[in-house]
Amino acid sequence: MSLCRFCRAPLTRTFLDLGLQPLANSYLTPEQLAAGNEPTFPLHTKVCDRCFLVQADHTVPAEAIFDDAYAYFSSFSPGWVEHARRYAEAMIERFGLGPDSLVVEIASNDGYLLKHFLARDIPVLGIEPTANTAEAARAIGVRTDVVFFNAGTGAALAARGDRADLMAANNVLAHVPDLNEFVGGFRHVLKPQGVLTFEFPHLLNLIEKVQFDTIYHEHYSYLSLLAVEQVLGANGLRVFDVELLPTHGGSLRLFCGHIASDHPETEALRTLRATEAAAGLHKAETYDGFTARVEAVRESFQAFLRAARDDGKAIAAYGAAAKGNTFLNYCGTTAADIVCAYDANPAKQGRYLPGSHIPVFAPAAVAETRPDYVLILPWNLKDEITRQLSFIADWGGRFVVASPVTRVLD
Repeated sequence: MSLCRFCRAPLTRTFLDLGLQPLANSYLTPEQLAAGNEPTFPLHTKVCDRCFLVQADHTVPAEAIFDDAYAYFSSFSPGWVEHARRYAEAMIERFGLGPDSLVVEIASNDGYLLKHFLARDIPVLGIEPTANTAEAARAIGVRTDVVFFNAGTGAALAARGDRADLMAANNVLAHVPDLNEFVGGFRHVLKPQGVLTFEFPHLLNLIEKVQFDTIYHEHYSYLSLLAVEQVLGANGLRVFDVELLPTHGGSLRLFCGHIASDHPETEALRTLRATEAAAGLHKAETYDGFTARVEAVRESFQAFLRAARDDGKAIAAYGAAAKGNTFLNYCGTTAADIVCAYDANPAKQGRYLPGSHIPVFAPAAVAETRPDYVLILPWNLKDEITRQLSFIADWGGRFVVASPVTRVLD
């Protein structure tokens, strides 16, 4: 029997079992596709009855996911880069950051966020385990260490003098297999009155809006304020403020500090605690029944595919996103259903989506293939994508989203 990643209680309650799935960001080369030996791993999530952490019940090592061929570069989403810029401006103003400060980002990717602090002459340090994205960050002047962050890394950074006024860990907390080992690193690097911010998709939205496609092997945990406050408290940290964000279908931004820091708790934090309590996130039975709601989403999408096929319509997908791969593979979708996917990331172009084996083309191919329907896989970027591809109306093309029910957009 597996144990909770945080409190080590036995895990006995299933949240959602998505069966065997390939790694969602492991895009296949033509040679790999021809070899036909694509690995799959169980994608089974459970909820801890003691601390209510929802988590993946698998042991895919992080090194198998975040390797030098890792295909996700943050800067390929203009909306995400703008989100990072706004974050930087807000943090500089709120906490009075300047040339004598240090901003450290954990999982800094290609420098998409830290470059905004650098532009204001604020020293930065990125911690990034994937060498190819770190190289891109260094190329734009962002000092970056290629290493996984943990308690040992944190102690080493502090020992060499890298103590942070602000630490950012955006959309990374869900990606770490050992929560205590990871969170234990922050107390070393963070100055006594320093501020640490986490961003992550809110579990409450995943449940209420049936956002099951955010479940994939890179995400070891699915996070609520309730669960995260317990993890932080066990590692000498506490939350003092929270913001609700629209990103990734609804995220939380937690503002944290040392337990002994002077930051007062805000009314927004107390309100969110009450919201989660009202939703029953502290009750095990709240997490039951999610599977049936996910199956209904799959049935809706499969019905759309059948109707489109019967009408002789061609369907393409936009955004070779990890969440899209979870969705397509759970629905049993293949290249016979969707002719191709388009993505702006050159690292994905010329490859094939894991599992479904749909070929990935550059966005310029949209006008060449002229699909009847464009399925938007990263539904959180729906508005951005529909603006970019509004020209599909020239040949009668229409957009489709499949969450939480499949619908053709007007």
